Amino acid sequence: MVDRYAVMGNPIAHSKSPQIHSLFAKQTGQSLSYEAILVSPGGFARAVADFQQAGGKGLNITVPFKEDAWGLAATRSARAERAGAVNTLVLDDTGNHFGDNTDGAGLVRDLRQNHAVTLAGKRLLLVGAGGAARGVIEPLLDERPALLVIANRTADKAVRLARLFCELGHTEGCGLDDLEGQGFDVIINATAASLSGEVPALPDSVVTATSDCYDMMYGDRPTAFMDWAARRGAARYMDGLGMLVEQGRMELDAPLDIDWLPELERGDADPRKAITLRHVLNMSSGLYPVDSLGMEYVNGSGLAYWAGASSAEEARRRGLVREPGAFWDYE
Repeated sequence: MVDRYAVMGNPIAHSKSPQIHSLFAKQTGQSLSYEAILVSPGGFARAVADFQQAGGKGLNITVPFKEDAWGLAATRSARAERAGAVNTLVLDDTGNHFGDNTDGAGLVRDLRQNHAVTLAGKRLLLVGAGGAARGVIEPLLDERPALLVIANRTADKAVRLARLFCELGHTEGCGLDDLEGQGFDVIINATAASLSGEVPALPDSVVTATSDCYDMMYGDRPTAFMDWAARRGAARYMDGLGMLVEQGRMELDAPLDIDWLPELERGDADPRKAITLRHVLNMSSGLYPVDSLGMEYVNGSGLAYWAGASSAEEARRRGLVREPGAFWDYE
């Protein structure tokens, strides 16, 4: 029997979760199906019940239903309990669903391991105060930044959220206009604005020449937030596809006891030599081909690495990566 899983959200057509989990299943020999389900506002609980009745085993939850999923979970992990948001639901026949939140751990892993972003001792700005933001605050504070500012269009909501986590580190909450004149080392957009081609009304001053800007959303081209950051001279700008990959791995690592990807230890290695599922997706799904580290990938070749290349060196020998400025030797 094929186990059935899905991701629920609105919008959902942009989601790469079905592709990612299909690759996970292929790599590990799992028999499962994974789909994207569009849920109407106000219809989340009914959608979950219908999915379970049709044989569903578990769900990923994306915007705007993470707080709804928290309310639907009968039991929750400690990190989900504090966050007040759930992105993973393990469905139980008795209705005692278990909720977890892997967003923050996935975000930190992507920032630190895939992009070599330093968080300790830095000034961080988190834009937004909804379910997506709530899930990443504790893991960010675990990295011991000098300051985490939560900024939201509705200032009161950001202030309440900052107070909720203040015992874990130095947090402040404010409105977007209150950021005028402040600069930050790392700026994380936790709003869904990019999905509609929009950007929160942030003052230009928040971006400096050394800022790393990260959009938790992603698409088939650089997001509106990434374009905004680039125009203001940010040092680097990244989307949330790597976060999606990393949190997806964590959702399945624990129950299946699997180390999904043949990764290199970062250490003193050149981060451009580490090939991850993000690169596979870039190569096999036609996403924009150049990442902020300057590596380029060719459409269609990613699955060869996924199917068996055990290191970056082997992938290079097989022609799956190239340095910027080089040319592909097409057969």
